Amino acid sequence: MTEDFKIETERLILRQYRLEDADDIVEGLNNINVSKWLAGAPYPYTKEDALFFIRKSIDNNLYNFAIELKSEKKVIGGTQLTNIDMHNKTAGGGIWISEKYWGKGYGTEAFGAKIKYAFETLGLRRLENGYFKGNEKSHKMQLRYGYKDEGVRRKRFVSKATGELEDEYITGLLKEEWIK
Repeated sequence: MTEDFKIETERLILRQYRLEDADDIVEGLNNINVSKWLAGAPYPYTKEDALFFIRKSIDNNLYNFAIELKSEKKVIGGTQLTNIDMHNKTAGGGIWISEKYWGKGYGTEAFGAKIKYAFETLGLRRLENGYFKGNEKSHKMQLRYGYKDEGVRRKRFVSKATGELEDEYITGLLKEEWIK
């Protein structure tokens, strides 16, 4: 992914992270109400954590997308495609949105744009996601796009934010099941 890469929706731009996004990322992830739903986000979340994440994303050319709100020119969340397997045409991924932007449909809009990119641009045929018990907003968003419940990975993660063992509820989406 190059620095000029972007996916544009009506209200959002999904693009590569930049070092200057660090403060916005900290603002969003240094909140237990957000970080508790993410397997890899520590709490508290520091600027050093954000800079490490951004550098890793850039250096390794990962499909980690900053979600920028056009009207504010501010990063309000992030989404990614992970474990991309071009032979099997599959990938995983997740999403987070800063709490003050919840309930406005930004996560759904960004998630839909990522799905479209995965299927139409990368040519993938299957996406897999997961969520922790209690994160019904994430589950409902996934179902809205056609994801199906596939199972539970019991005690899959130790949350970096809470230190608690978390079951991961798995969902999957086949391209032909995708609800655009």
